[in-house]
Amino acid sequence: MNQPLAYIHPEARIAQNVVVEPFSTIYKNVEIGEGTWIGPNVTIMEGARIGKNCKIYPGAVISSVPQDLKFAGEETTAIIGDNTVIRECVTISRGTIDKMKTVVGSNCLIMSYAHIAHDCIVGNNCIVVNAVQMAGHVEMGDYAIIGGSSAVHQFVKIGAHAMISGGSLVRKDVPPFVKAAREPLTYAGINSIGLRRRGFNSEQINEVQQIYRILFMSGNNTTEALDKIELDMAPSRERDEIINFVRNSGRGIIKSYFSKDAN
Repeated sequence: MNQPLAYIHPEARIAQNVVVEPFSTIYKNVEIGEGTWIGPNVTIMEGARIGKNCKIYPGAVISSVPQDLKFAGEETTAIIGDNTVIRECVTISRGTIDKMKTVVGSNCLIMSYAHIAHDCIVGNNCIVVNAVQMAGHVEMGDYAIIGGSSAVHQFVKIGAHAMISGGSLVRKDVPPFVKAAREPLTYAGINSIGLRRRGFNSEQINEVQQIYRILFMSGNNTTEALDKIELDMAPSRERDEIINFVRNSGRGIIKSYFSKDAN
């Protein structure tokens, strides 16, 4: 839809039924899929790749130049999946030479004033609540939720289905399926309500709970706990996902509230 009060670069590739409201600016080297709504006063800069049926609210800035002094002007992208909602004044930077892209998946909700920095990878069906600040290179698994006004350290990984309390300082990796809260951020149980809503059965939820009892509450160190989980529990998708996440954690995982290291 041509909007005379919006600026759309002639080289931008925009589907026929995209709505662009007044006073928005769309740069060249931008692609926008069918059915997407671009609200007023939105800025979509070079390298944006926006999917179908998205909604982008006033004041959002998509695919801005990374806030990284090492950025040398390389051609990178910011990719937004289908059916994702980006609320007022969200900022999403494009990638750097590290990953060459920043990605927000499909069916996500990114609430007002959140910032997603360069080279972040956000999965599908994620919720990033108001004023969350994500530093560069953060990875967030499918269905994860970050509570409002949280700050996430660069290179942190957040597992699928994890739920992080509002106002958190996320300095360590947060494993899949857990709730994380308190300061410093610690394990606060598993996200059983979220798992149940997403179709996990009681047997799967109990298995996840038992794994985290061994990992966080058995008195073993992480290596000993992982060995015990592998020895005592039959292989399953959930078991293997947790083990692989913890073993591959670059920053180390959060601790239990009951751990001496957490205090």
